Amino acid sequence: MPAQAHMSIGMNILGHGGHQAAWRQAEVEPRACLDVSYYQNIARISERGTLDAIFLADGPALGGDVGSQPAGRLEPTVLLTAVALATTHIGVIATCSSSYNSPYNLARRLQSVDHISGGRTAWNVVTNAGDAAARNFGLAGAPVHADRYGRADEFVDVVVKLWDSWEDDAIIGDAAAGIYADPAKVHEIDHHGPHFVVRGPLNVPRSPQGRPVIVQAGSSEGGKALGSRRADAIFTTQTTLEDGIAFYQEMKSRARGWGRNPDHLKIMPGISTVIGSTEGEAQRRCDELDSWLGEQGLAGQIAQRTGLPLSALDLDGPLPWEKIGKVVDFERGSHGFLEAQLNLARREGLTVRQLSRRIRSGHRLVVGSPEQVADTMEQWFRAGAADGFNLMPDMFPSGAEIFVDEVVPILRARGLFRHEYTGTTLRDHLGLPYPHSQFATPEAGRRQDAS
Repeated sequence: MPAQAHMSIGMNILGHGGHQAAWRQAEVEPRACLDVSYYQNIARISERGTLDAIFLADGPALGGDVGSQPAGRLEPTVLLTAVALATTHIGVIATCSSSYNSPYNLARRLQSVDHISGGRTAWNVVTNAGDAAARNFGLAGAPVHADRYGRADEFVDVVVKLWDSWEDDAIIGDAAAGIYADPAKVHEIDHHGPHFVVRGPLNVPRSPQGRPVIVQAGSSEGGKALGSRRADAIFTTQTTLEDGIAFYQEMKSRARGWGRNPDHLKIMPGISTVIGSTEGEAQRRCDELDSWLGEQGLAGQIAQRTGLPLSALDLDGPLPWEKIGKVVDFERGSHGFLEAQLNLARREGLTVRQLSRRIRSGHRLVVGSPEQVADTMEQWFRAGAADGFNLMPDMFPSGAEIFVDEVVPILRARGLFRHEYTGTTLRDHLGLPYPHSQFATPEAGRRQDAS
């Protein structure tokens, strides 16, 4: 079982819900994803359940079939600023690309949101596979995998240096003496690397939690190297307990190899939920959502992930393994979701039809009663496969309400989740230490810890 007493839980707001057909149920207006009050409502529901954070996925390109699915996303740092002002405790996690941003501007935006939120902000680092985003930035196609992650590693390094460019006690604020800050504690970072040359310092001082939490989502070799070295939390995609345990142990070992305390790296697999008062009710809810897509629509999600045409998939046969490796562009594609999907099919010998009912948003699907959902979360947590979970309910807002009102009390009764917030920052919620500026002397850091 992980060293921490309580699991961490984030609410991943994926459009109208984790199920592709959620918008067809019309719980909310089709344009709800463009309305800030929609996100504020889900955040307040999540905060009522004392969840750690809400999470917004994002990418700098129009995704999906705009003819049949709601498309378009509000820019996450702008949106989450408004969400933070409508809540008091819950963290806000923004996904921002290292491939299509500059370190200085992104460091400034995120540090600003961290100040506005009172220290509740996190940055989910992504590299954006695929050509669509690249073509929006004047490129013919996405960089190959190794290049994306080489840039990402240096990008994170520069951003952290900028966040650290003000020491913790740099601001003096003595109006009578006319001294605002100690210039000796505001540092040029003078970074010179293969991708970036940045002088600094940042024009935003340290925030209430020092600097935003860093999250990484990616299970490729490049993603694992980046996450184990740089991240405070990793959102991951394992779909079987065996794979979850193996990934957890690998990432903790990698963190230790970087000289880090592995308890300060939180492993949070994604979990898609369809919850009913009984397993039968939950299955009926799931079947109703699936009916909007039909067999071809469900199988189409597998075709999209593997890069195969739908005509290449036999619904009642296995995946065409001999074709997958020839079609998927492993140099430019996203590895984690595909690997999780293939591992599940291989381990359990699933047909295409069976697999289409076991994966949602690329993640493990749990359909059942509140007790069954709590059971699987407890199993993974106690088995050492997770420090927590990135939750993707089938529909919003009802899926979030059911989880908060029915599953959270069970987790609390089992001693697995908090009854109330005991801190004010996202680092407090996640049990992460305060990160002192790398430019401060060791003596300064010890003084800050003692105060």
